[in-house]
Amino acid sequence: MSRPPADPTTPRFSVEHDTEPGETLIAGFSSFGLAGLTAVDYLVDDLDLEETGHVRIDGAPSITPFTKGTPRHPIRLYTDADREITVLVAEQFVPPFLGELLADALLDWTEANGVDEIAVLAGVPVAHGPDAHRTFHVATEDYRDARLGDDPDVPAMESGFLDGANAGLLERGIDSPLGVGVFVTPVHAQAPDVDAAVRLVDTANAIYELGVDAGPLEAFAQEIRRRYEDLAERIEEREPEGSYDRMYM
Repeated sequence: MSRPPADPTTPRFSVEHDTEPGETLIAGFSSFGLAGLTAVDYLVDDLDLEETGHVRIDGAPSITPFTKGTPRHPIRLYTDADREITVLVAEQFVPPFLGELLADALLDWTEANGVDEIAVLAGVPVAHGPDAHRTFHVATEDYRDARLGDDPDVPAMESGFLDGANAGLLERGIDSPLGVGVFVTPVHAQAPDVDAAVRLVDTANAIYELGVDAGPLEAFAQEIRRRYEDLAERIEEREPEGSYDRMYM
């Protein structure tokens, strides 16, 4: 896909990966409620995946997360040679106006490395009642045919719109062989929203038959809550409630 010359003043994202990725990329981004981020973080932990790459960020403010004095890349890729999946854990908050640039970098990489589909796990801060505590999907037709069919357990989101990286991934998926599915669930203000993360883990587990037990996620979330408290506060300061993945149910 042809692109205009790079503007040196524009932030740039690029993917560095040490091994061949799986056929499916499962991604979770840093956004309100941190449900998607918590879900993919748990998948990596439960499946004992190995870090095999990261997304490089140039020309934009970044963070360097660390645990027990050991730093790590803010957007990381994990793979297991025995599974056909790669998991993207994006602790770096990427504002919606840069989301398309991140999506372009990911999509260029997936196209060059034979990744067939992308599944995004995400929480959305929409007003909802108890009956809406479930996972919904927004997906390209080929992804829906391959993975969802008429599955009543993961109904379609009725209407609305996405923005940021999720929108960029879906838009490219519409006009390419790449299947893209975004799985969304309502989230509350607390971070991480454990119940929402459990729903997303259960959805990914059912669709991809990962063999993951979401039962211990509550304890896991308590552990990482301390890690993400500052991150959640920064996100809420920069993006008021309702500005993420704006959708109508």
